[in-house]
Amino acid sequence: MADLQALQETIGYTFRDESLLGLALTHPSASGKKSSPSEDNQRMEFLGDAVLQAVISDALYSLHPNHDEGTLTKARAALVNGTSLAAKAAPLGLEEHLIMSRGQRSDFERGKLSAMEDALESLVAALYLDGGMDAAREFVRRTFAEELANPDQIAVIKNPKGELQELLQIDSGEAPTYEVVDSTGPDHDREFEAVVMHLGQALGQGRGCSKKAAETTAALDALAKLQES
Repeated sequence: MADLQALQETIGYTFRDESLLGLALTHPSASGKKSSPSEDNQRMEFLGDAVLQAVISDALYSLHPNHDEGTLTKARAALVNGTSLAAKAAPLGLEEHLIMSRGQRSDFERGKLSAMEDALESLVAALYLDGGMDAAREFVRRTFAEELANPDQIAVIKNPKGELQELLQIDSGEAPTYEVVDSTGPDHDREFEAVVMHLGQALGQGRGCSKKAAETTAALDALAKLQES
């Protein structure tokens, strides 16, 4: 693992308890058969996700009093999705600082996006635990400053099926499949219901006036649920 002091200089915060930063950077693979859930960053990921959502929501709300709920919700979803968080983790050098097993390191590309997302959320949790909400807020607002200032310019999900496939293939190597499970209405005005499946699990469902539209809605539903998990 690289020098934690260098990372602290990059993020602009010096930890009073550096072990919190070390824990935030400990991938689940590093502890093997762990005896306690506190031995890696999974619990911190849970907390960091909540803190991140709260800070982003507060910033969007206070910076843009003329934006309606729908616009703010879409902006927040775009900022906290896995692709966005992984992209923010990259320039911080979190990958170089991650503590993981040798086997996981050699096959890192397969689960890279998820690991980077988790590491950034865990870092936010570590900041919160060490310096309170002020420390977490300062880091998040600085890291996402450009996007928070211009929510209308945040990239929307233009190809939900493609993004979902990329996300799942990075983590598992397997693409999702779609199944139309129902259709209702007359031939000239039918509505279809589709489910997106991955590794035997239903990830999302959606409805639309065509099979393609239903599958697209199902992909959006799956992406939203993956962001929350």
